[in-house]
Amino acid sequence: MLPTANQIEAAVGCARAIAQAIAEPMRETCKLYEINTGARIAAFFAQAGHESASFTRTRENLNYSAEGLQRTWPARFTKALAEQVAHKPEHIANIVYGNRLGNKAEGDGWKYIGRGWIQITGLANYDGITDAIHKRMPTVPDFTISPELLETARWAAISAGAYWDEHDLNELADRGQFDRITSRINGGQIGAPDRKARYSRAMRVLAS
Repeated sequence: MLPTANQIEAAVGCARAIAQAIAEPMRETCKLYEINTGARIAAFFAQAGHESASFTRTRENLNYSAEGLQRTWPARFTKALAEQVAHKPEHIANIVYGNRLGNKAEGDGWKYIGRGWIQITGLANYDGITDAIHKRMPTVPDFTISPELLETARWAAISAGAYWDEHDLNELADRGQFDRITSRINGGQIGAPDRKARYSRAMRVLAS
């Protein structure tokens, strides 16, 4: 089973134009990583759909207010620093991601901002996802050199599929362990109500 544009539109609840634009990358990804049953596709749609705002976003939005910065990263932003860099995404990225996730050079935090349907973040993870995709596609580009490619529909989709495969999420989808999938993607249950609502909708469309 590979999803059609009509099924994507109904299962995700996205605009028809979005469903049509991502249909081919979605089908390629589902075929490549054997996301090929109703249960697997529904779980993938729900998780990737949550992370990407229904497949409309392939780049992390770090346009935070001062209050948002302190609430999200209280250990990294004093009130004064938050006010200084509020609504300055490049500065925020370099503070939040600098010297971690494999980032070492000045500006790496911004260069390797979260991209793709399942936000790949940091030099180490860009390198890792390149290697993961290479297992199935020897001609994959090096995302550490061309990170912006993860913002395109094809590589946003395939990188999400590779992440899914590397974390054995088909197996959890087969067992209906959706909460465990959520934990493997974000380390907890952040956004759980939206993810579950998306999963229920997709299951109604795809698993009948």
